[in-house]
This record gives sequence, structure tokens and C-alpha cells, in this order.
Amino acid sequence: MIMTLPQVALGGALGASLRYLTNVAAMRAFGPGFPVATVVVNVLGSFLMGVLVVALAEKGGMRFAPLLMTGMLGGFTTFSAFSLDAVTLYERGQIALAGGYVLGSVILSLAALVAGMAITRGLL
Repeated sequence: MIMTLPQVALGGALGASLRYLTNVAAMRAFGPGFPVATVVVNVLGSFLMGVLVVALAEKGGMRFAPLLMTGMLGGFTTFSAFSLDAVTLYERGQIALAGGYVLGSVILSLAALVAGMAITRGLL
């Protein structure tokens, strides 16, 4: 654990920096109308999570998972971890649970965001 935490922290800093740069580039290229950067990081992060989970497992590189998967992709987008969890449940044959996880996560996250906004607006 003592060596894992610095890996996660370093990866998180790199991922968050890449997300910021993606946001800047997308804003310059497309303007503020549609959240292009969010779509890009979510899709790219999910793709990279798929690549890494197979490549690291097949090549014996799981020691890099805290740096690359938890840290870098976690800092870049948490959607990649969500995608991996959903597909893992599906691949285990837990299709109903995977569907419930996806629907529940999206609905509850949207509801929590709306609740947080409403509570904060009420306080401010």
C-alpha cells in the first residue's frame, strides 16, 4: 500500500491534467454549446480502460494498474471505471444486475446532481 498510493496520486495528477487539456482543446475547437470534451474523455477513457485491463492482465503488467487504471484513467474520467464494472458484471453472466447497475447509476447520479444543486441553491 505504501508504494501503491504514490502511483495512484501520480496517475491521478496526469489524468486530471489530460482532462483539463482536453477541455481546453474542445472549447477552442467546438465552443461551449455541447459538452464535447466530456463525451471525448468518457469514450476515450472507456476505450483505454478496455485496452489496459486486457493488456496488463495478458502481459503480466497488473503492477501498473494502480498508476494507469485507478490513477490516470480515474483522474481522466471515472466513467471508464463505471464502464468496466458494467461489462464485468455482464461477462460474468449477471446481465440483469449489469442492467440495474447501469440504470441505477445513471438515474441516481442525475438525481443526486439535481438534489445537490437544489440544496445548494436553497442555501445560497
